[in-house]
Amino acid sequence: MKPLKALVANQKGEIFDLPDYAAVGMAADKLITLSPKATKNMPYGSELMYLPDRHPILFDLKANRYEVLSRNPDRPDEPIFPVAAFNSPGFVNTYVSAYREEPEADFLPLFSYGAVGWQAGKFRSAVVRVDRQRRQDLRLMPYDRIIDGINDMQKKLPKNRLRAHLENCALVYGCPAAKNFFLGRSEAPIPTSRRCNAQCRGCLSLQTNNNIPVSQQRIKFTPSPAEIADLALAHLDRVKQGIISFGQGCEGDPLLAYRVIHPAIQIIRSTTTRGTINMNTNGSKPDLVAKLLGAGLDSVRISLNSVRPDCYEAYFQPKDYRFRHVLKSIEYAINKGKYISVNYLNCPGFTDTPAEYDALKSFLTQLPINMIQWRNLNFDPQRYWNLMQTVTTPTNPIGMVTLLDRVRIAFPALKFGYFNPPKEKFHII
Repeated sequence: MKPLKALVANQKGEIFDLPDYAAVGMAADKLITLSPKATKNMPYGSELMYLPDRHPILFDLKANRYEVLSRNPDRPDEPIFPVAAFNSPGFVNTYVSAYREEPEADFLPLFSYGAVGWQAGKFRSAVVRVDRQRRQDLRLMPYDRIIDGINDMQKKLPKNRLRAHLENCALVYGCPAAKNFFLGRSEAPIPTSRRCNAQCRGCLSLQTNNNIPVSQQRIKFTPSPAEIADLALAHLDRVKQGIISFGQGCEGDPLLAYRVIHPAIQIIRSTTTRGTINMNTNGSKPDLVAKLLGAGLDSVRISLNSVRPDCYEAYFQPKDYRFRHVLKSIEYAINKGKYISVNYLNCPGFTDTPAEYDALKSFLTQLPINMIQWRNLNFDPQRYWNLMQTVTTPTNPIGMVTLLDRVRIAFPALKFGYFNPPKEKFHII
C-alpha cells in the first residue's frame, strides 16, 4: 500500500504535494510514514495550517530515508514549511505533523497540529474518531439562522450582558457553542468567571507568555445570578435534552464565580427540572464542588493533561491548590452518584507513553469516572514534550490507537466521547 504524499507550503501559505516524498507523523522522537490505513479523509470543518520557523520532516521514497527539507526540491530557491491539520471536534490526533524547529523558532499559536497527507485527490488526517455527534458541525450552523437567533434573543433578553457577550463569541470568534445557543440546539455556554487559580500553559483567554497570542478575550464582567438563570432558562425551555455548561474558553475557572453560580442554579432548579446543568472546571475546590452538586449541578467535567501530579502541575501551574484537591472533587462527585467526566488533553508522544497509560489505568481503577472526553491539546507539541521531560523520563510511545484500545478493553463500562452528554443519556457506573 502506497504511503500518503507529503504536503508542504511556501512562504505565501500555498500548499502543494511533493510526489517523491511521503507524509510523516511524529510523536516525540518517534517518526512514522503515514499510510492510508492509519489515516482518514480529513474531517469536514478541519483547517490546514503551515508552521513558520520550522522545516518539514519527510520520507524520501527514492533514498528510503527520513529527511529534513528546507527548500523545494523542484525549486531550490523556494523555502518550504510543514503543513498540519487542526482537526474537527470529535477526532483525536494519533500523530502530529513532523518537523524540526529553527534555533530561534517562536511558540506556535494555541492549536493542535495533526499530521496530514495527500492521496487520490484528498487530504487525509492521522486521527481516530471518538464522538459521532454533530453538535459542532459547521454545516448545521447557517449564518442567517444564527442572525435570526441573535435577533430573537435580543428581544427576549434585551438587557442581559451575558447574551451580548455570547453574540460577540458567535460572530467575532466563531465559537460553535455560542452559535448553538442562538440556534437553540444541544449545549449552551454560560461563561461567568473573570479569574482563574491556574496558569495553564495553553490557556486560550489569558497568557503570561507574551510570545503566545490568546485565541479569544476573557469575559470582562461577572454576570448576576438573574442574568445567568434567565439565559439558561431561555435555552433549556426550548431545547429537548438541552445542556448548559459553566466553564468556557473565554473565562477563568467557574468555581471562582461560585457566589453567582450557586444561587443561579437554585433559581434554575426552582423553575424547571428540564435540561442538564454541567460544569467544566479544574476541580480545585472540592468543598465548592460538593455544594454545587447539592444545589442541582447534574454533571462535572474535570480538565487534566495527565493523571500524574508532577506532569499535571507542570502544565496547569496551580496557584492555590494541588492535584490532590482535584482528585477529591472527582471523589465527591462519584460518591454523590453524579455524572463525572475527565477532559483528557492529549498529545501523541506523551499521552500514549507506557508510564502515562499505567498511571491512567491506576487512576480509573481507583476513581471509576463515567466518561473520558479525549481532546487534542492546543499547545505547541515540541514545547509540550520539552516541558514534560523536565518532570518525567520520556519513554517510547505505544501509539494513540493502541492506548485507546487498551483503555476500552480494561474499562468496558467507561464511555469515550468529546461532548458533554445530556442527563437522559447518563450511565452511572
